[in-house]
Amino acid sequence: MSKFISAILVLVLFAAAAGAQQQAQQLFPLPPQKPATPAPASRKERADLIVAGGTIVTMDAGRRLLEDGAMAVRGDSILAIGPRAEIEAKYFTAHCLNARGKLILPGMINAHTHVPMALLRGLKDDVALQDWLTNYIFPAEAKNVDEQFVRWGTRLAIMEMLRSGTTTFADMYYFEDAIAEETKAAGMRGVLGETFIDFPAPDFKTHAETLAGAEAFLKRWQGDPLIHAAVAPHAIYTNSEQSLHDAAALARKYHAPILIHVAETKKELDESLEKNGATPVAYFERIGLLGPDVLAAHCIWVNEADRKILAAHEVGCSHNPGSNMMLASGVSPVPEMRAAGVRVGLGTDGPAGSNNDFDLMEEMDLAAKLQKISKMDPRALGAKAALEMATIEGARALHMEKEIGSLEPGKKADFVILGLDSPNAVPLYDVYSQMVYALKSGNVETVVIAGRVVLQYGRVLTLKERDVIAKAREYGVKVAASLREAGK
Repeated sequence: MSKFISAILVLVLFAAAAGAQQQAQQLFPLPPQKPATPAPASRKERADLIVAGGTIVTMDAGRRLLEDGAMAVRGDSILAIGPRAEIEAKYFTAHCLNARGKLILPGMINAHTHVPMALLRGLKDDVALQDWLTNYIFPAEAKNVDEQFVRWGTRLAIMEMLRSGTTTFADMYYFEDAIAEETKAAGMRGVLGETFIDFPAPDFKTHAETLAGAEAFLKRWQGDPLIHAAVAPHAIYTNSEQSLHDAAALARKYHAPILIHVAETKKELDESLEKNGATPVAYFERIGLLGPDVLAAHCIWVNEADRKILAAHEVGCSHNPGSNMMLASGVSPVPEMRAAGVRVGLGTDGPAGSNNDFDLMEEMDLAAKLQKISKMDPRALGAKAALEMATIEGARALHMEKEIGSLEPGKKADFVILGLDSPNAVPLYDVYSQMVYALKSGNVETVVIAGRVVLQYGRVLTLKERDVIAKAREYGVKVAASLREAGK
């Protein structure tokens, strides 16, 4: 009897051990035995990251929409893009982003900003541009803007831009070297212009200092994969002809972009006609400023001849509908510029009285609707055109279309994943319409720049968000106190 019981116990223990081993194999699979012939996986190419599933909005020349698509990334660039089954059959990776049921599109490009002005958000609203600049912004900057102000303002702006799907931005401000450092640290891509202006600025007090400082800035960042250092003469009404010549010559010495405000207000147009006998665009052409290295912000008061000049010189323009509406500057003739062959991107402008946010998804919506109502034609600017301006046309305006703006092999791996599970995202009949008129920045789930995940589940991974917001509140108290002292 005891032998029988012992045998039963042995069988029970054997079965238990076998079950435990099976369970362990399910949780921690044992490595497969080496097959006699190479497995198909051994013939796959390595990728650093694969984004699998979802609908890929390529914004390439064919404007393809790839349902159940996938993208393979190696280093900072896109290795391949296509149907999911095809990509998964050809590539393997240890890092995969599951995008099923979501949209994947190129990172958006904010073609005109002043990012540190995030710390002046809401300082003075509902006034005209010259009043806003002369009586509020310039005095506030003179009392408050230093390198630390610029660093914290840049961090705050980058957080907002990443949360709304922007991966590249063009900026004009002071202490641009500090902006470049913060931008690179956050993993973002920037075209960053050191400002030339004909009065003492927070960083450089004389024209000679500005020239020397801007040249050092250009030298330092040459060849950087994320930072494109630029020169930014402010505008026709704040720069002498000599200042404009010097800024352009310096930029062209280093093959750097030139960023400048152009034809933003009727006042600017009228003063140029009176002083120079020409529109701002015609004047800039006359003095040799225009070229394929120029990004002109606003371009509102441009006539047919101006549009032909801009197109002939391959000048990029940034349309900033939120800013232009808020300051009542006018309505840029965007459809006419596009028809003339002008490269037109989309920007937010600064967030202090000329917009108050960095949300490029909102700007797409505004851009389309502003043209519709101003022309009384619902077909004036459609959803696809607005998305083009935020992506591939924005890249063309920055003269960076070979690197960014669309999802294609060889281009930089800058892309955004948007969720479609919120009430504003369903049902979905037309991707372009949904992107421009329905989806919001809250739908942005993941942002990848140069192959690096910088935002996931709506959280910025490269910045300490609580610290940045706390510091922004501190600056708000400081700036308000400085204006009270000045009687503003």
